[in-house]
Amino acid sequence: MTKKMSISTSKTSLVLFLCQIISALDVPLDSKLLEELSQPPTITQQSPKDYIVDPRENIVIQCEAKGKPPPSFSWTRNGTHFDIDKDAQVTMKPNSGTLVINIMNGGKAEAYEGVYQCTARNERGAAISNNIVVRPSRSPLWTKEKLEPNHVREGDSLVLHCRPPVGLPPPIIFWMDNAFQRLPQSERVSQGLNGDLYFSNVQPEDTREDYICYARFNHTQTIQQKQPISVKVFSMDSLNDTIAANLSDTDIFGAKPVTERQPVLLTPTGSTSTKVELRGNVLLLECIAAGLPTPVIRWIKEGGELPANRTFFENFKKTLKIIDVSEADSGNYKCIARNALGSVHHVISVTVKAAPYWITAPRNLVLSPGEDGTLICRANGNPKPSISWLANGVPIAIAPEDPSRKVDGDTIIFSHVQERSSAVYQCNASNEYGYLLANAFVNVLAEPPRILTPANKLYQVIADSPALLDCAYFGSPKPEIEWFKGVKGSILRGNEYVFHDNGTLEIPVAQKNNAGTYTCVARNELGKIQNEVQLEIKDPTMIIKQPEYKVIQRYGQVSFECIIKHDSTLLPTVTWLKDNDELPDDERFLVGKDNLTIMNVTDKDDGTYTCIVNTTLDSVSASAVLTVVAAPPTPAIIYARPNPPFDLELTGQLERSIDLSWLPGDENNSPITSFVIEFEDALHEPGVWRYQTEVPGSQTTAQLKLSPYVNYAFRVIAVNRIGRSQPSEPSEQYLTKSASPDENPANVQGIGSEPDNLVITWEPLKGFQSNGPGLQYKVSWRQKDVDDEWTSVIVANVSKYIVSGTPTFVPYEVKVQALNDLGYAPEPSEVIGHSGEDLPMVAPGNVQVHVINSTLAKVHWDPVPLKSVRGHLQGYKVYYWKVQSLSRRSRRHVEKKILTFRGNKTFGMLPGLEPYSSYKLNVRVVNGKGEGPASPDKVFKTPEGVPSSPSFLKITNPTLDSLTLEWGSPTHPNGVLTSYTLKFQPINNTHELGPLVEIRIPANESSLILKNLNYSTRYKFYFNAQTSVGSGSQITEEAVTIMDEAGILRPAVGAGKGYSEILFATSPVMHTVRPTFYKVQPLYPRIRNITTAAAETYANISWEYEGPDHANFYVEYGVAGSKEDWKKEIVNGSRSFFVLKGLTPGTAYKVRVGAEGLSGFRSSEDVFETGPAMASRQVDIATQGWFIGLMCAVALLILILLIVCFIRRNKGGKYPVKEKEDAHADPEIQPMKEDDGTFGEYSDAEDHKPLKKGSRTPSDRTVKKEDSDDSLVDYGEGVNGQFNEDGSFIGQYSGKKEKEPAEGNESSEAPSPVNAMNSFV
Repeated sequence: MTKKMSISTSKTSLVLFLCQIISALDVPLDSKLLEELSQPPTITQQSPKDYIVDPRENIVIQCEAKGKPPPSFSWTRNGTHFDIDKDAQVTMKPNSGTLVINIMNGGKAEAYEGVYQCTARNERGAAISNNIVVRPSRSPLWTKEKLEPNHVREGDSLVLHCRPPVGLPPPIIFWMDNAFQRLPQSERVSQGLNGDLYFSNVQPEDTREDYICYARFNHTQTIQQKQPISVKVFSMDSLNDTIAANLSDTDIFGAKPVTERQPVLLTPTGSTSTKVELRGNVLLLECIAAGLPTPVIRWIKEGGELPANRTFFENFKKTLKIIDVSEADSGNYKCIARNALGSVHHVISVTVKAAPYWITAPRNLVLSPGEDGTLICRANGNPKPSISWLANGVPIAIAPEDPSRKVDGDTIIFSHVQERSSAVYQCNASNEYGYLLANAFVNVLAEPPRILTPANKLYQVIADSPALLDCAYFGSPKPEIEWFKGVKGSILRGNEYVFHDNGTLEIPVAQKNNAGTYTCVARNELGKIQNEVQLEIKDPTMIIKQPEYKVIQRYGQVSFECIIKHDSTLLPTVTWLKDNDELPDDERFLVGKDNLTIMNVTDKDDGTYTCIVNTTLDSVSASAVLTVVAAPPTPAIIYARPNPPFDLELTGQLERSIDLSWLPGDENNSPITSFVIEFEDALHEPGVWRYQTEVPGSQTTAQLKLSPYVNYAFRVIAVNRIGRSQPSEPSEQYLTKSASPDENPANVQGIGSEPDNLVITWEPLKGFQSNGPGLQYKVSWRQKDVDDEWTSVIVANVSKYIVSGTPTFVPYEVKVQALNDLGYAPEPSEVIGHSGEDLPMVAPGNVQVHVINSTLAKVHWDPVPLKSVRGHLQGYKVYYWKVQSLSRRSRRHVEKKILTFRGNKTFGMLPGLEPYSSYKLNVRVVNGKGEGPASPDKVFKTPEGVPSSPSFLKITNPTLDSLTLEWGSPTHPNGVLTSYTLKFQPINNTHELGPLVEIRIPANESSLILKNLNYSTRYKFYFNAQTSVGSGSQITEEAVTIMDEAGILRPAVGAGKGYSEILFATSPVMHTVRPTFYKVQPLYPRIRNITTAAAETYANISWEYEGPDHANFYVEYGVAGSKEDWKKEIVNGSRSFFVLKGLTPGTAYKVRVGAEGLSGFRSSEDVFETGPAMASRQVDIATQGWFIGLMCAVALLILILLIVCFIRRNKGGKYPVKEKEDAHADPEIQPMKEDDGTFGEYSDAEDHKPLKKGSRTPSDRTVKKEDSDDSLVDYGEGVNGQFNEDGSFIGQYSGKKEKEPAEGNESSEAPSPVNAMNSFV
């Protein structure tokens, strides 16, 4: 309840009031609620106080605000109203206060410099922004100055001044050379905070002409460059040389060598200085010293320590940096520069001032009418800031009066506010270093209670855990909250509940009896509202079998169990960890539902394994250690069926489900792959075990579905690769409660067995489907499409009921519902049945027959009315039979044929009729009971057709020039025969056909004598019969005239005219075809003359084929005498040869050839043998060492021989080689015959061209005709390479005759030594 107090004017009473005043309403951050409540404006986004803009881009001054109703915006510039409508360059964004000043289309940024302030206003007040100072950035150019070169003596200090132009904001300074490379800096050379480059002492390497200072202006993204500065460092040696060159020998000269100097500060100057920094900024203090050696800088704070964690040293410790400074950082900071010759120090007195900062910023107030509240604005700074208040952007001193408001310094006190008291107040805290401005509104609302928690929200908690039921609310005045259990329960009180100020109800220890519906009621003086939430209490998740410590041998298998029990409505997830990390990504780790199995364990699997079970409400875990030890010698593994499971336990008993758990028996070295669960119904089928379900072998629990009214017992069978275990011992029995049936009988049918009954049948429910005692069935039926009531009867547990006295074949609606002592099953679905059928009463009418051809006719009929069918129409049957053949006029036994046409078909085709015959037919309708009466017989006739082939053709009485032909008439003339046609032609030994002769024979003839035929000649005959329709199929035959015993030669077939004059016993009309011969295949195909040519590993198979064209051949082969299956190779195309490859050397093979598509047709077998295997293959002797040595020796001998010949030639002597050659032919140089290897005459054709160097002699002992590049011609002197003596040296080896003239080099070349050797290989 809201408490009210009177306000005393004394300070004591005011303090007491501030301590006891009621806090304002908190408005929940509910988007729907915020959209509905009125609210004064609030500034949500604004530009920074010091706003530097790019002069090249449009100026955007942000001002965004929210409120209800949405606020309007206005601006002031430099303290006066800024009318944006009068400036075409300025626009305001829609639904926003943000200004856009168009600079890119002609505006100048300098014209819009100033101080801007935004006001957002609606009917409940006005909020204002900070004073936003808008200034365009500046990046001015460097002022031109004449830079003199710097001449410095080695060891002296030097300062290169940058003096960058003053920009807004200040630029970033850096030094580079002409190549845009940063100049290296060190303890000796460094850049100061002011941008100057300081040299503690210069060295000769500092000499350069491109010291360039750059200023980068980030806001405009420009870089300005100072003119290069030149530095020339004179060393003492070079300076002495210069002085010596300008003075005489008598002058005394010499510059002093480089002397070391103690430190001197280059910046700051003097011994002390001061520094003022603002609170929260970064304090930068700098000391740069000159000296030789280069001084080292050290920093201390007098009377204190440098602040830890906020102190940093930069620029080689020349700069001290302290971040986020506060008043405590004020004091004296000393920098000490020291080298080997001494030290110097400087004290910087630091004072930290502070711009205003908040201690307590004013906060928005939401009050109810009549309530009290305060706005507090407390700030601090150095110096202390002054506080001033504004109301809706107007100083509060001149703002409209509000009797509920009283200002007391930094506090505004509100008492007994009304809705008109709503306003936005601004607090301004300022000192010489800055200001703070904060908006805070007072919103007076009168709102009935609202509950923001969703209705019927469901809360789920674990038993024995706290339960927090939310009742988020809002109202003005602040509502009171009450909680009830149930819809009409009493208000909750007592120590077992905790009531929070935000409306939340806490049950510290929730139990099962705490579950249910809870009602939250919120009320204030403007109304009342309530909301219901639901609380469910869940069973905690437990690990009922935890993983256990394991010691496993290396390369073995280990399994950790983690069997859990959890609330059936929660879905648990099981995660395994190894050493508190994820399991290795290794297929050896198998995670099952209740276990973790590690296959082929290694040493790295040592560790702690943790099973973590998570649900949406709780989490539990358990761990175990795995120790891996060395494996002992492996004994022989015995595999067997697993031992039966044991310790079966039933848990989680419910009406329709139960949890079964077990422990697996020994798997006997073969992993268990699955468990089979069986059940026994001791109530209905005692002793009978039935299959329930099967689960994987890694699972040792299962949730089983149950049926009512069954006395369950369960057993488990383990299965591995070897087989099934013995069943486990049965579990304890569990009798489920009775219930009404869940299902109705299946396969309900209504089919009449007699014309006046309806037999209703169904599949009865099984015992465990009855769900309770007293199983019966309610059988209901009614005639379809008739407004009849259902007729029902309750029958015992049977499967059939007969309804008598029904009309014939009438549709009925039928249903069967199960019931027991506890009630009925759900309403069953209806099926359509029919009462019994009777034979059809009417025959089909208007039967018509249309003969299509001599073997096919089409029959039409009119359908029988469905009422006359008196049953399910199954179709029509056409009975037809042949009465007689019109050609023979003889009757025979009548064989009726029947064709059935399914469904309501009114036509059909009659195939397979005999030509030139008379037929009868009739049509009958068929239903489920049988056939109806037949229609009157319909007679139709088939026309003539072509006859079948003559029944036989015999050729008898062959003589030298005649043959006798006899034949039988066709078995099926299919009409009136008009004639026979005989064609014949001779066949020679190459199966070429002679001219074709055709003879027409009257139909009444049955034999014919052909005369004047050629002797000993084969003839082929073609014979067929004709009717008026055409010719029938022909019969063929071949016959041969006998030999001419007198030896008189007759003209051969194809000679002269191609045939001789032939006389016939009859006088037929005859004519011939063009007498050209063509190849004809014999009557029966055959494959003959198989030949084989075998080599070492392959054989070439060829054959001759006589038969139809386009045959596809195959070759079958195998080892002779072997019982192995024939190997088959397909021949590509119609070739008559094939190469068998991959054969074994020295092996006998059998082979035969067949033709694809000709069943069982193949040649006779042939046998061949492959050649023996070579002991080894020849190697290239040209690369062998002995051969190279031999060739060298031969070359040496030839060279000696040439020298001897040359000497003898010069002496003019004779070398009678030719005479010796003629007298005694050397057998070593005679050519060998190709056939037997004996020596024979030399062939000139083979000798004219010597063998090519390094070539091989083929295996057939012939020599290739290739040019030699190494012959004795190279050693001769004449054109032909011959000696000028009477005997030719080459002639002794060439075998040339003297009378043959030399033909260039060809006739005089001799074989080279290499070729000579190759010929012996």
